[in-house]
Amino acid sequence: MDISTMIIERLTEELLEVNPFLSENKARTWIELLWSDFEATYAKAGRSYRGPEFTEKIIRQWIESYGGKIHEFAGRNPKYAHLLDEE
Repeated sequence: MDISTMIIERLTEELLEVNPFLSENKARTWIELLWSDFEATYAKAGRSYRGPEFTEKIIRQWIESYGGKIHEFAGRNPKYAHLLDEE
């Protein structure tokens, strides 16, 4: 298991702790989406890659700020809604 996978698992657990409305699958999907979006946006901005620990720090801040209500976001954003549908 690589470092990114281990970090994603930890962040998924943290998100589940602050948001009882998410299933484990949805929480992991959210973390993976946030992870890839952050790294892609950071790269598009021309920034140097700072490693998975930096991405972890940013996502942890997002979990602390928005994690409890992140499930409400998907319903308002079709870009993510289909990715988070468990049916």
